[in-house]
Amino acid sequence: MLLPRRSSGSAAPTESVRAWPSTLATWGPGGKSKLHAHHCWHVIVALDAELRARTAARGSELAGVAVLTAPDAAHAIDAEGGRVLVVFVEPESELGDRLRAAASGRACTVIGREAAAPLRTALLAQPLSRERAADTMPALLAAFGAQMPVRARRHPGVRRVLRHLREAPPECDTSLATLAALAGLSPGRFMHAFTQSTGVPLRPYLLWLKLERAGAAIALGASLTEAAQRAGFADAAHMSRTFRRMFGVTPRELQRRSQSIRDR
Repeated sequence: MLLPRRSSGSAAPTESVRAWPSTLATWGPGGKSKLHAHHCWHVIVALDAELRARTAARGSELAGVAVLTAPDAAHAIDAEGGRVLVVFVEPESELGDRLRAAASGRACTVIGREAAAPLRTALLAQPLSRERAADTMPALLAAFGAQMPVRARRHPGVRRVLRHLREAPPECDTSLATLAALAGLSPGRFMHAFTQSTGVPLRPYLLWLKLERAGAAIALGASLTEAAQRAGFADAAHMSRTFRRMFGVTPRELQRRSQSIRDR
């Protein structure tokens, strides 16, 4: 089930969807995705089996227990036959900066049983829950060598816009003129600074935010139509096409998996 980490003051699921956090976790039966790319760090840990990862840059598969893929790097994961923990980390967050330093420019990092043993022990010590998933983040970071806090250099105006987009509702004004004014930059300079700071142009980033909100809504029990409306998509069909292209699975697959975990 896809679970946003809530702040201490949040209550309703819609509040968690609107104010998106930097880390998401989902766990349950593993699956197999097609080659896809999305704007986040992607960690998958096989809890009781192994998994295989493939990137667009490599023809062969890499086998191991845990895999870390970089933002916007095309990849496919085969984790069928066992349970997995999947973690998405926002690239512009402190955790994302630490993973970037650990990856050292690699699109995909796979670790085996020995290196992943402490992480597996931490994950399997007790049944996973929303709080437990958050508590295991230090072990996850340590498994990939991301222990030192490293903060990437980003334009302060872009940082201000990123905070605004995270806190604002889906229907907020995201026009170039409005966001550039918020950053205190001309539209042309803002577009350059945004891409340089985040690694992706503004419009693809805004689309990624929609997908995050839609995924959270689905995992919290919303129908596909409701999730599309909450996230700001024109309709469920548009959301589904974008979801499959960027996640490698359909939103209905996520809905089925989330429901089966909630029913346990």
